[in-house]
Amino acid sequence: MKIKYILKGILTLLLTIGFVGCNIENYDVEVIDELSVNREFAPIELTAKIRNQTSVELNWVTKENIAHYIVEFSADDATFSNIYLSQQVNSNELPIQIRLEGETTYSIRLKAVSDRGLEDSSWALVEAKTLTEQIMLPSEAGDIKALQATLRWEAGLNVTHIMLEPGTIRYDINEQEKAVGMATIPNLTSETTYDAILYNNSKIRGTSTFTTGIDIGDNTLVLPTDDLFQMITDAAPGDILLLEQGDYTSQIGAITLDKSITIQGLRTDFKPRLKVGFSIVAGATDVRLIDLDLTGDAPSQLIDVVSYSDVGNYNSLLISGCNIHDYDRSFVRGNTTNGILQSLVVENSIVTNVITSGGDFIDFRNSDVLNVNLTTSTFNNCAVGRDFLRLDDAGTSTQTGLTCNVTLTNNTMYSCNTGGKRLLYVRFQSNKITVKNNLITDTDAKGYSDQSRTDPTPTLLNNNYFNAAGYLSSAVTIFDSSGTYTELNPGYTNTADGNFTISNQTLKDNLVGDPRWRK
Repeated sequence: MKIKYILKGILTLLLTIGFVGCNIENYDVEVIDELSVNREFAPIELTAKIRNQTSVELNWVTKENIAHYIVEFSADDATFSNIYLSQQVNSNELPIQIRLEGETTYSIRLKAVSDRGLEDSSWALVEAKTLTEQIMLPSEAGDIKALQATLRWEAGLNVTHIMLEPGTIRYDINEQEKAVGMATIPNLTSETTYDAILYNNSKIRGTSTFTTGIDIGDNTLVLPTDDLFQMITDAAPGDILLLEQGDYTSQIGAITLDKSITIQGLRTDFKPRLKVGFSIVAGATDVRLIDLDLTGDAPSQLIDVVSYSDVGNYNSLLISGCNIHDYDRSFVRGNTTNGILQSLVVENSIVTNVITSGGDFIDFRNSDVLNVNLTTSTFNNCAVGRDFLRLDDAGTSTQTGLTCNVTLTNNTMYSCNTGGKRLLYVRFQSNKITVKNNLITDTDAKGYSDQSRTDPTPTLLNNNYFNAAGYLSSAVTIFDSSGTYTELNPGYTNTADGNFTISNQTLKDNLVGDPRWRK
């Protein structure tokens, strides 16, 4: 028995020495630190994002020893039996945007081509679906009239006809119109919003929405040579005054409105220039200011754009399509007890340099406004050192159980309510606030509000703040903690010249800010 165990021990020792000997003998063999391959590796982290409806943005991780890459597209065909497009791409071109056709699912494959003699890599695959194509171009000044509209698209592309709604209007495009990318559609109805779809046979190539201008008809035409003040005085309640384009600024002063009235530029693209303000008194139940260029004049005490100056129940104030600038105090104010405005709407307007000397920008202290809607507008250098919106707790309606609703959507706000002031200084007893898709930048504002009576749970959704840290500060009573906001640099074109066109693609994709600047 003892001999048996001794023999097992000797055998184990000999095997151990053998293995050690093998390791020592092969210790100086070269370590393999690179695989021997005959082709390049396929690209990794390939992504495809849709930009501007029909362009696909491709990106991937590049590597050394690659001469270039080949990307191929197959339309509505995952087998690549029919290649729609094949394109060579260099590493320094990434990320690259490639324009495709709309409403199509593209299978995309990518391979690397070696610069060291290896075979091409295998294919990396990804898929992307384009949206409705958009080859239609923005309208130019004078294109949209009362009874006809000129529509534009990229010249020379294949198009066959345009469909308009309402009315199921079909307009067939001739060869000359196709070549120049422009067609004028007659026999439209004034003051009508049309949806236009541009087709190439059955395929949509672009869409557009436009609103025809107002037809003079039975309305009152005003010329720059007319006495504007007197014509407003002579107007009947509910009249529409249409101002021909031109310069009215020699007529300076505050116009008292004591009746419902519409004061409107005749031509949307050529706004009449006025140096006036408006004082609204009892009787002016509904006031509409449309397509006007309004400027202030501090030396003549023309310091407010609109002031509610009398007791009364007022239904609505609409400010639409206006260019308003250089007023010394307030944009809209109401400081008269027992003055109640149901609805204030500002849309599609640009407001610049309303510097709030002695008042806030929208300032309702003793008067009440129950619904405020600011949308698709730009506010530039407004409420300097003052609050942007002040709705106080001193009016007739605040203690009655009514709710004040405030909505801001798709506005661009540059350098507003500066000096540590608030965007929404709201103390009306019951209030509900919604702020969505706004671009708020370049302000040292305190943020939304530091007031306990401001809606404690406002709806804040998809807003972007840049150089506007106060809106995100938890030290402020009302701040954006939604998790839906961004802090991206919009890349404005030229703020000094009032050109707020943005270059940031993410903000364009997210539909943030005044739509006019998302080109």
